[in-house]
Amino acid sequence: MRPTLDALAYPDRTFAMVAMDQRESLRTMLADHGRPDGPEAITAFKAAVGRHLGPLASGFLIDQGYDVPPGPGWILAADALTQERGGPVTDTHLDETVDPQTARAAGAVALKLLVIWKRDGREDRRVELAADFVERCANAGLLSVLEPVTQPAPSEGDWELDAAIVAAAEALGPVRPDLYKAQVPSRGLGDGKAIIKTCEQLTRTLDVPWVVLSNGVARDDFPRAVELACRGGASGTLAGRALWTPALTSDDPNPILATTCRRRLELIAGIVRRHARPWTEVTN
Repeated sequence: MRPTLDALAYPDRTFAMVAMDQRESLRTMLADHGRPDGPEAITAFKAAVGRHLGPLASGFLIDQGYDVPPGPGWILAADALTQERGGPVTDTHLDETVDPQTARAAGAVALKLLVIWKRDGREDRRVELAADFVERCANAGLLSVLEPVTQPAPSEGDWELDAAIVAAAEALGPVRPDLYKAQVPSRGLGDGKAIIKTCEQLTRTLDVPWVVLSNGVARDDFPRAVELACRGGASGTLAGRALWTPALTSDDPNPILATTCRRRLELIAGIVRRHARPWTEVTN
């Protein structure tokens, strides 16, 4: 039987999920903080995040090849990334080494696909990619989590973040993922009413539940950003960097993950429970 989004939600049907699927970007962050960034260091850091934050989260996102923490629903990243070390992800495609049936048998309840959305003449290919991903998940009895991240095309001089976020939702929402993961409008900065208004526009555009990611939002700005997004119709968050980056500063991340980072996740989860729209309230 195919799971519902309850598999990734708290009992009140809202979401505060932890993302630990960073790959080249995590190596860069570790190196930037003077930490070892080899495979053993990556594995140890991901395991520590899972151990300390996983039990508090409603869901946990990780990439292939790493242990899954006990407790929350497990989301497996199914995207292959085009990314130079130290730079942003510039494109994605489906990772054909991720077999949905094998993932489900191992305990995954969902797969996640990152799609880089830009106006460069390849929009149709990205819509087809997203539709293929959603269909593969459904055929395997898994939930689909679609994560569009907008970027300006090289020739695009009038790019505006909020308009691009809405345009991505207009184009990719119709493929009907089970859960849509969006950027926070205005990176959570500026007039709160304007941010809520853009989030309300996303809510009207999407006829599936949606959550916000943390990339692009300063860590200290994220709690406010989550509240504004939820007041505009989001059902919670699926975030990584805003939760666990303080632990990058220490040779041993465990004490910081067990205190500072756990408190941050508890804060975010509290905001979600007070302000988020339960996923079951979305009109399908």
